[in-house]
Amino acid sequence: MTITKKEALLLAAKELFGEYGYAETTFKKISERAGVALGLLTHHYGNKEKLFLAAGLDVLDHFLIHLREACARGETGYESVINFCRAYLDFSVDADTNFMVLVRCSPYSDMKTKTDRDTMYEKFNQIPRELEYHVRRGIEDGSLRKDLLPHETTTAISCNLVGAIRTRLLTPYAPPSLYDEVVRFVSRSIKA
Repeated sequence: MTITKKEALLLAAKELFGEYGYAETTFKKISERAGVALGLLTHHYGNKEKLFLAAGLDVLDHFLIHLREACARGETGYESVINFCRAYLDFSVDADTNFMVLVRCSPYSDMKTKTDRDTMYEKFNQIPRELEYHVRRGIEDGSLRKDLLPHETTTAISCNLVGAIRTRLLTPYAPPSLYDEVVRFVSRSIKA
């Protein structure tokens, strides 16, 4: 499949923002990696901030699709929550997903304008809302403990996932079985 020059620029931007972060990624590096003339970056994306936002939103869109597909395979709320956890963690280590852009492109990172932060925040917020839906579903269908508070449980699960990812991707001391143990921990904590 042939990609357009605009798509090549976005792909190169996702790779470079993920590898080097916002400050170290330049238009020149992006155009060189994409094999596209430098002037087309400004033509297609305007400035570096808009390209950074486009890169983050693109990865986030794919992430949400991945999570929703995984949840849809669950027959119960419990299965959907566990599928969500596995899909979340697997996505973080798949080199083709450009996940590191999300690590660097959270609503709390390099977003310079309030509008960009709000846009990214709203998109990021879809992740815990998706999880909370399945937590509520599991409580209702009896596959999750009845004493769970849906919002608080969702927050605790999310914190475990984010912490595991940060430990695995950003520190030198993650055990090889970290992701599996996190999923087992979540399972033990919520299963009816």
